[in-house]
Amino acid sequence: MARLCKPAVRAPEYVITMEETLEFAQRVHSGKPQLPLALRLIRNTGVKKRHLVQPIEKTLRHPGLTERNRIYELESKKRTPPVIEEALKNAGVTARDIDALIYVSCTGFMMPSLTAWLINHMGLRFDTRQIPIAQLGCAAGGAAVNRAHDFCLAHPGSNVLIVSCELCSLCYQPADDNIGALLSDGLFGDAVAAAVVRGAGGVGIDLERNASYLIPDTEDWISYAVRDTGFHFQLDRRVPGTMEPLAPVLREFAKDHSWDAGNLDFYIVHAGGPRILDDLATFLDVDRKVFRHSWATLTEHGNIASAVILDAARRLFEEDTPAPEATGLIAGFGPGITAEMTLGRWANDEARTTG
Repeated sequence: MARLCKPAVRAPEYVITMEETLEFAQRVHSGKPQLPLALRLIRNTGVKKRHLVQPIEKTLRHPGLTERNRIYELESKKRTPPVIEEALKNAGVTARDIDALIYVSCTGFMMPSLTAWLINHMGLRFDTRQIPIAQLGCAAGGAAVNRAHDFCLAHPGSNVLIVSCELCSLCYQPADDNIGALLSDGLFGDAVAAAVVRGAGGVGIDLERNASYLIPDTEDWISYAVRDTGFHFQLDRRVPGTMEPLAPVLREFAKDHSWDAGNLDFYIVHAGGPRILDDLATFLDVDRKVFRHSWATLTEHGNIASAVILDAARRLFEEDTPAPEATGLIAGFGPGITAEMTLGRWANDEARTTG
C-alpha cells in the first residue's frame, strides 16, 4: 500500500495581482508587436494573483544566471524546512521515518541536489534514498507521486517524502518578447510544497495504479533554451490543444483498472492554464467544476509548476472529507509532452477497520 497524505504548501510573501502584471508587461514590453495578443491571453488565464520570492521591482531586474542561482539556493534552503515539518506532521511521521526523498524543481540548479542538504539539516537518516527530478517541469509533481508509489511497491512499509520547490520568477527574462515568454510572465508563480506517501497507515489517497505517456514528436513544444542569461521558457502554440490526444489515454488508463475516467469522485489535475482544464472537461465529458481544486490553485497562485498537484490535493483534503473508497484521478502534464497519471481511492485506517 502507498497512501498520499495531506500536503503542505506555502507561497512566498510578495504578491503581484493581475492588474499589476498587465501594467508591468505594458511598461517593460511597450511597442513589441506581440504585446496586444499577450495581454489578451494573460487576461484570459483567470489568474487573480501570484506569489513571488522577491519584490516585483527586484524580479524585473536580471542580475545574471550566477546571482539568480545563488538566490534559488538561498531561498530553497530557507523555505523548504518549515513546509517539510508541516507535511511530516500531517502524515503523522517523523524525519527518521522517511526512507526515500524525492525533490522536484525545474527553476534552479544545484549539485548535489537539495536532497543532500535536507538530509543533513532536517534529521533524515543518512541511508535515505535520494531521488531528484529536475527536467520534467510541470509534470514532475505527478511523476513524484508515481515514483513514490513505485518505491513503496518495491519496498513495502517504506515512507517517501516529496518536496517541490518552484521559484518560477527567477526564470523571468525581460528581453524575451515571443508569445510563449510573455504569456508565461503572467501565468507562473512561486511556491514550495511537500507531502508524505506512507507505506502503511495514515489518512489520504491510496495509490492503486500509475502510468506515464509521452505524446510522440512533441518534445520541443515545451522547453528551456539554456543560455548565458539562464533558462528561457519556450512554449509552442499547439500546447493548449494537447488534452484532445491525452483524454483518450486517460480513459484507457482508467478502463484498464475497471474505472471510468469520466465518472470518478475527485480529480487532481495540473492547472497549466484555463484551456487545459476546459478542454479536459470537454473530452472526458465531465463538468468543469470537478476540477475546482485545480481552478482554485490557478486563480490564487497561477501555474506553480510541479507544486500544482500537491496544492490541488491539499485543497481536496481541506474540503469536506471524501467518502471512504471514493475514487479519483491525479494527472500532471509537462514537457515531453508528458502525462503522469495515478488512480487512487480515499482511505484511512479507521474506515478500513470499521467499514
